[in-house]
Amino acid sequence: MTDEGRETNRACLTTGATARIGLIVSLLVLGVPVYGQVKVAGRDQGFVPYSEEPIRYLNDRVDDPVARLQERIDRGQASLRHDDRHGYLESVLKLLDVPASSQTLVFSKTSFQYRKIAPASPRALYFNDNVYVGWVRDGHSLEIASFDANQGAIFYLLDQARSDQPAFVRAALDCTQCHVAAGTRGVPGVLVRSIFARPSGSQATGSESFITGHESPLRERFGGWYVTGTHGGREHMGNAFVRDPSKPEELDRRAGANVVDLSGRFDATPYLSGHSDIVAHLVLAHQTQMHNLITLTNFQTRLALHAHARSGARPDAPLSSSLREQFEKPAEELVRYLLFADEVTLDAPVTGTTTFAREFASRGPRDAKGRSLREFDLDRRLFRYPCSYLIYSDAFDALPSLARDHVYRRLLDVLTGGPQAGRGFDRLSAADRRAILEILAATKSNLPEAWKQAASETAASPGPNRSGGPSQTAARSSPYPCPCP
Repeated sequence: MTDEGRETNRACLTTGATARIGLIVSLLVLGVPVYGQVKVAGRDQGFVPYSEEPIRYLNDRVDDPVARLQERIDRGQASLRHDDRHGYLESVLKLLDVPASSQTLVFSKTSFQYRKIAPASPRALYFNDNVYVGWVRDGHSLEIASFDANQGAIFYLLDQARSDQPAFVRAALDCTQCHVAAGTRGVPGVLVRSIFARPSGSQATGSESFITGHESPLRERFGGWYVTGTHGGREHMGNAFVRDPSKPEELDRRAGANVVDLSGRFDATPYLSGHSDIVAHLVLAHQTQMHNLITLTNFQTRLALHAHARSGARPDAPLSSSLREQFEKPAEELVRYLLFADEVTLDAPVTGTTTFAREFASRGPRDAKGRSLREFDLDRRLFRYPCSYLIYSDAFDALPSLARDHVYRRLLDVLTGGPQAGRGFDRLSAADRRAILEILAATKSNLPEAWKQAASETAASPGPNRSGGPSQTAARSSPYPCPCP
């Protein structure tokens, strides 16, 4: 973004736009203050000084997909096209490579444009691996969160009024009031919120709300959202409303389950689709918290290195145990989340209602056997090979080497059954571990040399033993030396 553009952004925060931007509390899925407790068990990482050295979130230049698109527009290499029906939505999705099939519909009033959102006029959310785009029917702005590899979520607005020079405006200062919280793990991030919604779309007074990740039970998901697709007998909170204010947490979950057609619930004519695909919902829940964990690990490592440098220690001196713990704790959580260690089990097959699953799976790199981390299972878990596809992201690659090496070492220990693997990964079968190792060795660039050695040994081994544990060859030793204290 040019210096002139950055000054425009700062100016906009001191004008009448402040009131609008100050309420952008949520692009995606979150936002306006809600009633009752917010369930974020195990996710409160404490305050992270993201605006100070060495993070400088509010000051440093960003290089996220929207910033890069704006630079192309400024150079005349791209242009936004407006239409009377959706404003700039379709043009933005095309230029940012965000599939329309990713559409999910949220009718809870969790956006700064909440007055225009209701069960009769839900907000549409679209996403790819790095960008989230929110569209409100007859809304005045598109709401966008775009991930910078080093700085996490960067928030933008795009005025929907036709303009000769449409421009993305960064909305940083006020967004972080709600986008840096326990639900985002204390860093500038994104989240999916599930609430007990009244027929108006607002949260029932005194009711609980939930922050959703892939470990969330289905019973706590999708409150305030439309959901299309089948999922067996287990019920969720989607497509349902609180009817009795004195009993806000009693929903007719059965009526909201296994809905494949939303006609009759609202007029879908103005939307790109009349669907809110359950598979897109499941991916969205995983991806948002994966993004936050990568950002948290990045920030805590940079903060630890900064503290080490300020301590007066020699540059080549090892970090203290407390500083190592500062980044190793989120890095360990990142490893668990990457490998879906705490993922909720699906009790029945899940089937969506759009082309989202097919399009999503087609985007990933594949090994010589045709396998990809983006392949779905949807019978008992989300993915066939339980390792997050965001391991390929620029944000993962941008982790400081100290943290990235730690994550790689821990991943390899788990996948090979090494002595440092630790407990908590029992849900990964020997076949899972072997397949993930082989896929990553074939498709992930810049892996440490130890991974090539392990993949070579695995290819030469007879495979998983009958007990379901790692093969005897793989379990003997880790190709990594023991980690530094």
